[in-house]
Amino acid sequence: MFRRKHRAMAEQENELSVSEPLEIASGGPAEEPPASPAAAPAEGEAPAGPAEPVSRAEFEQLKAERDQLLDRLARLQAEFENARKRAERERIADRDYAAGSVVEKFLPVVDNFQLALKSHGTAQQMRHGVELIVKQMEEILRQMHVVPVPAVGEPFDPRVHEALGTVDRDDLPDQHVAEEVRRGYRLRERLLRPALVRIVHNSKQTAE
Repeated sequence: MFRRKHRAMAEQENELSVSEPLEIASGGPAEEPPASPAAAPAEGEAPAGPAEPVSRAEFEQLKAERDQLLDRLARLQAEFENARKRAERERIADRDYAAGSVVEKFLPVVDNFQLALKSHGTAQQMRHGVELIVKQMEEILRQMHVVPVPAVGEPFDPRVHEALGTVDRDDLPDQHVAEEVRRGYRLRERLLRPALVRIVHNSKQTAE
């Protein structure tokens, strides 16, 4: 009996010695691997299923709505193109009308020039005729709000004057306009072209 008891205890120790290292090596009892997150559906999201087929009536309705939208888009594009062309024609017509009104004002001036060229008067008479024509042109420009830029005797202003050089004079202040080579003009407040001028260089003032 003592031998049987000793043998049972030996077998129990043997089983413990075999099972314990396995638990230590594995870090405890074996655990099941976690489920892949991709395999489970997201929270609040229904599992994907096969797409429901579209009936023939629904397909025809969607096709008709698409055709209507395409037709409406084509008509809108045509209307936009027509409006663009119409605006371009109106712009050209307005420009031609403005140019025509200006040309119409200067036609009498051209007539007077042609009459002056056909005349056989003296040089003094020709000069007097040209002076009258120039006054006529200046009056037309004044009616169109085109006025000359003040030049001779005025302080040099690079915003409205363009200097061609200097002139030594002591009867005018330094850095003032001495001569006007070409007249400048402005349309109301807009400068059409600057006046070409020569500027005074007064040595007396610069020496002081």
